[in-house]
Amino acid sequence: MTTSAPVSSGTVVPAVFPSGTILGYPRIGRRRELKKAVEAFWAGTISADELEATGAELRATTRERLAGLGLGRTDSAIPESFSFYDQVLDTAVTVGAVPTRFAHLVQADGTLDLAGYFTLARGEGSSLPLEMTKWFDSNYHYLVPEIGPETVFSLASDRIVRTFEEAKTAGFLTRPVIVGPVTFLLLSKASDDAPAGFSPLSRLDDLLPVYATLLERLAAAGAEWIQIDEPALVSESIDTPRTETLGATRWTYETLGRLSRRPAIFVAAPYGSLDDALPVLAAAPIEAVGLDLVRGTAPDDAPGLVADLADKTLVAGVIDGHNIWRGDLAAAVGRAENLRALTPNVTISTSTSLLHVPHSVADESKLGGDLKSWLAFADEKVAQVAVLARGLQEGRDAVADELAAASVALASRAEAPGVRNSAVRARTEALTAADFSRGPYDVRLAAQQAALDLPLLPTTTIGSFPQTGEIRRARAQTLRGTLLPDEYRQLMRAEIARVVALQEEIGLDVLVHGEPERNDMVQYFAENLDGFAVTENGWVQSYGSRCTRPSILWGDVSRPAPITVDWSTYTQSLTAKPVKGMLTGPVTILAWSFVRDDQPLGDTARQVALALRDEIGDLEAAGIGIVQVDEPALRELLPLKRAQQADYLDWSVGSFRLATAGVTDATQIHTHLCYSEFGVVLDAIRNLDADVTSIEAARSRMDVVHDIQSQGFDHGIGPGVYDIHSPRVPSVDELVGLLETALESVPTRQVWVNPDCGLKTRGYAETVESLTNMQEATRIVRARLGASVSA
Repeated sequence: MTTSAPVSSGTVVPAVFPSGTILGYPRIGRRRELKKAVEAFWAGTISADELEATGAELRATTRERLAGLGLGRTDSAIPESFSFYDQVLDTAVTVGAVPTRFAHLVQADGTLDLAGYFTLARGEGSSLPLEMTKWFDSNYHYLVPEIGPETVFSLASDRIVRTFEEAKTAGFLTRPVIVGPVTFLLLSKASDDAPAGFSPLSRLDDLLPVYATLLERLAAAGAEWIQIDEPALVSESIDTPRTETLGATRWTYETLGRLSRRPAIFVAAPYGSLDDALPVLAAAPIEAVGLDLVRGTAPDDAPGLVADLADKTLVAGVIDGHNIWRGDLAAAVGRAENLRALTPNVTISTSTSLLHVPHSVADESKLGGDLKSWLAFADEKVAQVAVLARGLQEGRDAVADELAAASVALASRAEAPGVRNSAVRARTEALTAADFSRGPYDVRLAAQQAALDLPLLPTTTIGSFPQTGEIRRARAQTLRGTLLPDEYRQLMRAEIARVVALQEEIGLDVLVHGEPERNDMVQYFAENLDGFAVTENGWVQSYGSRCTRPSILWGDVSRPAPITVDWSTYTQSLTAKPVKGMLTGPVTILAWSFVRDDQPLGDTARQVALALRDEIGDLEAAGIGIVQVDEPALRELLPLKRAQQADYLDWSVGSFRLATAGVTDATQIHTHLCYSEFGVVLDAIRNLDADVTSIEAARSRMDVVHDIQSQGFDHGIGPGVYDIHSPRVPSVDELVGLLETALESVPTRQVWVNPDCGLKTRGYAETVESLTNMQEATRIVRARLGASVSA
């Protein structure tokens, strides 16, 4: 599968580019083999050599699988996109960008071993790990590099070269993949040692020679193409002025493109349209440009642009790498055919890496036959790429049967029962402005203070407590039918009682039930709402070794019965302290599911919101005085293009308000947000009108409170003091320091004390020690404030 070879615009005469390719493939393994091996390495039960062997086996399996699905073995069609943890961390380690606090981990030859690599991600002792945030508009998290004037760039790791050579030895000529220098620096933050106002992008000239050396090494090893990922070029949500980004892009690809010895360069730009960055890449001496034609638009036929693109390969991202629908293949090949007006060299591709979707629909035995026929996971999308590549090369008649089958599935989906529910649609159409609004905040605050009688700096957690092996085994036994539902219920009640007693012992002020009955904060609700389906093996990587199984939202959504009320009322019966009812918000349910693509997201969000509104009403009627509606994905779905953001914020904020606006003034509504840059959506967070908002802050060392201070925020706020995504236990002194930093920017009466996120993935020993330290830190700060606190 190859296209004709374009004439190089640089000094390299490239090999032909494959006629079909993908931008990346899931790296966790069909049965999460990588997750299990990495966690075994962390636990000390396998060695670094054994972990390396697992990685090599997964890479070999992936290459063979992709070749079997139709990608070429020797034409650079298969990308080398494997990572033990995160592709941005890999790039940082490759170029030697190790923060000063981890300098002792660097070996004499400048490299990091696997233990050091993971330490950057997880922290060590008092040394905090790299920050974590969302990867563009996906549910993947990346680690944020730290760059300063002191950062010494060098080719500190040749793993990319060694992996290419590994494939070559096995008979594959693959395509190495790396995050591009512009995106890498734009996604970095200034190091602690950097002066005020320092921009990591200012180090571009120092970084480019490292990329040049890497390209030269890959060329010497025999690589014909390299994929350089530059998704930052499609985003308008990055603080750096656009003119600087475009200037850096122009300089980067003029510099790399004119190297005398290098592979041909393919710049991929997923997650949106390149817009004004396309002419920059078109004019650069590179050989191929990737276009996301699912989230983005095709390039306009602007004067001068056609000539610049005529000698390049356009890699047409027409297969959706972000979602799991089979889609309209005839329309997809049509979009690719239209690009031939710009260049004869057009390749079929996925719009993004397939990192965001599960491995294969073939692994799902319990999905209904009709639903299954509507879906395409990673393997099915690779097969679609191969079909469309053949159709583009040989004509549509060559793949007429495959195109027709996709069209039949699309029509079947549109007409299937449950896709449209007249009662649900009538309810959403009858909504009025009053359904989205609560009373004045000061009135609500007074009513809640009277009802709850909480101390200054109330302490709580975000919701989940550690899910032990016993909990998981009980759930698995119930699914297999070896544990009866009543037996399972009693086991979960016993766990709830243990969690309540633990919180009472620690001294927390507002308690949770710990969510032992929930396999996942979205899947649990999907299993109890009409319009959803769940998978058996639909795992995708969220970050590091953390994997989730996104549910499939395929039809109109409604709630057939209460979901959480019995668990919450049982918990409240065990304590005199307030208990929070715990729900996942409508935006997060959408963001962490594979959502129907046949209607606007706002319409779907309102359906989910109404189901949650019913649940909140039942919780309130049952005597639950605090309800937390988690929206950690609010920032995640923010469109990368400014022109689309206002509409998104309107319906996303509106759906939260619709879900929560039906309660009385005395019922306190909480929400929770985590692991994103929140300054740009602080107005939206304010407009949620939640009485209390808990927010990630520990890993970023309370950066968010400065945005809160500068932009204003008068509702309750809980800037997290305990980073739960690292195994380290924060000391009392550290927690006191974080609390006092928060209190410098936020009035004391507004501040709540809580971890950054739920505790599901942590162990009990570290959880108890950390929460005990958090409570002690709160006691110390209360005493310093001179507050009178009841026992």
